[in-house]
Amino acid sequence: MTDSTRAGSGSTPGEHDTARPARRSSPEPMTDSTRAGSGSTPGEHDTARPARRSSPEPMTDSTRPGGPASPDGAAAEYPPPQLTGPQAHAADPSAPAADPAGQDGGPVPLLEPRDGPAMLVASVADLDRAVAALAAGEGPVAVDAERASGFRYGHRAFLVQLRRDGAGTMLIDPMACPNLTGLDEVLASTEIVLHAASQDLPCLAELGFRPRALFDTELAGRLLGFPRVGLGALVESVLGWTLEKGHAAADWSVRPLPAELLRYAALDVELLVELRDALAAQLVAQGKAEWAEQEFAAVLAAKPPGPRPDPWRRTSGIHRVHSRRGLAIVRELWQERDKIARRRDLSPGRVLPDTAIVEAARALPSSPQADLTGLPGFQGRGARRHASAWLRAVQRVRGQADAELPGPAMPPLDGPPPTHRWQERDPVAARRLAAVRTVVAALADEHTVPTENLLPPDVVRRLAWQPPDPAGPDEVAGDLAAHGARPWQVALTALPISRALGRLAEKAEAGEDPGTAQTADN
Repeated sequence: MTDSTRAGSGSTPGEHDTARPARRSSPEPMTDSTRAGSGSTPGEHDTARPARRSSPEPMTDSTRPGGPASPDGAAAEYPPPQLTGPQAHAADPSAPAADPAGQDGGPVPLLEPRDGPAMLVASVADLDRAVAALAAGEGPVAVDAERASGFRYGHRAFLVQLRRDGAGTMLIDPMACPNLTGLDEVLASTEIVLHAASQDLPCLAELGFRPRALFDTELAGRLLGFPRVGLGALVESVLGWTLEKGHAAADWSVRPLPAELLRYAALDVELLVELRDALAAQLVAQGKAEWAEQEFAAVLAAKPPGPRPDPWRRTSGIHRVHSRRGLAIVRELWQERDKIARRRDLSPGRVLPDTAIVEAARALPSSPQADLTGLPGFQGRGARRHASAWLRAVQRVRGQADAELPGPAMPPLDGPPPTHRWQERDPVAARRLAAVRTVVAALADEHTVPTENLLPPDVVRRLAWQPPDPAGPDEVAGDLAAHGARPWQVALTALPISRALGRLAEKAEAGEDPGTAQTADN
């Protein structure tokens, strides 16, 4: 989970991150000494734990994966923190709802897991026991995954958190337990609760865990019209609790993971099912439950995107490079960086930042012995380490013939061109685009849904660029569905869009000036 999905704002750890925590020489599996959280002091709040169902029997420290928590083998006792306000009500909906705000009028910080420290699963035997416990639990399973994209190459998971009623919270170390097919089998018919599921599903699939039934709390929040849909923002506005921020951008690949990070990870799934229940009730109340089911099904059915033909063109700042030879330098440096990053298992931005690639492309060193280290972005330790590789890449470009140099990016072959070019290339299509956007914006406002969730921007562009002829309601509905719109989206938008296109066509036939279309990107 990233800072942006947890707190509702901020950026995902990216390739320009420079701060790196101290790393051990070789990763090693986590142990019980690194378990999440710390026990709270026994006291008068020991009885505030939410009631558990009588069957199945909850895990105890003697039966949880990893065995006893204390070093001497004795079962450690972790009296849970007192549940008050919204968390107590979420645990037992039949209890009177307390004021979600604290006594000071603000939300209540969620500081510790209600069951005490979560169990760390760092061996095959531990994983087998965890799978059995989760299979014996009841209700949906809350799931989250932590990656280290700002530190390591790729987007694989370095920690997987799961929580289920009757089983408690499990923290699985994928470095020690890389095969979760057993978990996948026992949870095949179970609803999985994720926040921003499209971010975590790929890395979970790499481990062999592929949910068949999904509830996405981030997507539910969007359909309900919440202005901020990060996990922290939704937990605070819906349940009245605040989650700790700041660790999502940590290096989750380090071993052993500090107990503070494990506690943070456990809290990410602590209230996820309660949040799911509250949002599901609101979806029913607003008549949007069927919308959500279709959206969740679409997320599960989405195919992973194929490889991009020219991934180097996504280099940040490449729009500042205006010559073909400069673009060739971007291409060569990007490919060289990617090869090194893959080999060293590092985030590409930690090998060489995008800013350095763009500066080299703009400077176009004319001397074969040009000192790239004098350019911005090449002074870092990571960049200096491979200085000879960067110079060789630039020299290869200097020897390339003009015919070998890349040109400007071409529009996709299977879709419309960028919308900022529509007015020049096809003014009629630009006017259609403006008309369709106007309809979608009005409907989104009426139903309190973001425009991009009411109808995906790519669907809007494709329909406006090449609409059906005639553009009757049935024809528009078929076109929308063919472009990937869900049934609920088609039912809401097909008729209003058809009418808007019809009015536009009538004005054109009558020789009226339909006005200047707005062509801002959607």
